[in-house]
Amino acid sequence: MEPQPQAPTGLMVVVVGPSGAGKDTLMDAAANAFAGEPRLHFVRRVITRPSDAGGEDFDGVDVPEFQRRLSAGDFAVHWQAHGMHYAIPREACGCADAGQLVIANGSRSALKHFQKAFPHLLVLNVVASKAVLAERLFARGRESREDIEQRLQRSELGVQGNFEVVTIDNSGSLDSSVAAMTALIGDLLERLPKPGSMA
Repeated sequence: MEPQPQAPTGLMVVVVGPSGAGKDTLMDAAANAFAGEPRLHFVRRVITRPSDAGGEDFDGVDVPEFQRRLSAGDFAVHWQAHGMHYAIPREACGCADAGQLVIANGSRSALKHFQKAFPHLLVLNVVASKAVLAERLFARGRESREDIEQRLQRSELGVQGNFEVVTIDNSGSLDSSVAAMTALIGDLLERLPKPGSMA
C-alpha cells in the first residue's frame, strides 16, 4: 500500500459562509479544543472598524492606517465587504510555509486571492438553512425581518470555483457542528509534514 501523500508545506483553511452561519462560534470552539497545538495557527484579521466592536478577535484600524499597511506590503490577502476593508497579515504565509495549519475567517469573494497567496488551500464553507439564518440575524436586532428575508433570498450558499471545499451545515446542534469542525482539523493536522520530515 502506497503511503498517503503529504503537502510539502502547511495548509491554509479559509472559513466562509453567510452572516449568521456561526463561523466565529465554530472557530472559537476549535481554538479552545486545540489550545496549545503548535502546528495550528488562527489568523487575527485586520479590519477597518473599532477594536471594541465585538465579535471575533481582530486588529481594528482606521482606513488611512489600513492603506499605509497595504502599501507597505503587510497583507497577504485583502478585500472589501459591507463597507469595510479586511486583510490577512502576511505572517500567515510564513506560518503556512513553516508547515502549520493556518485557519482564517475569509470571504467567498476573496477566494481567488487566497488561492494565489496560499497554494495549499482548503475552503471550509459553514452554512445553515435560510430559516435558521433569518432567526439568528433577527436576534441580532440590526435589520428588520423583511430586510433579512429579502437579503437571504438573494444570497448564494455555495462556493463557486475550482477549490477543495468541505461544508459544515450548522443548522442544528452546535455540539454536532463543533464535533465536525474538530474532526476536520484533526484530519488536516495529520496531512501536515511530520516534524523533522521537511527538507
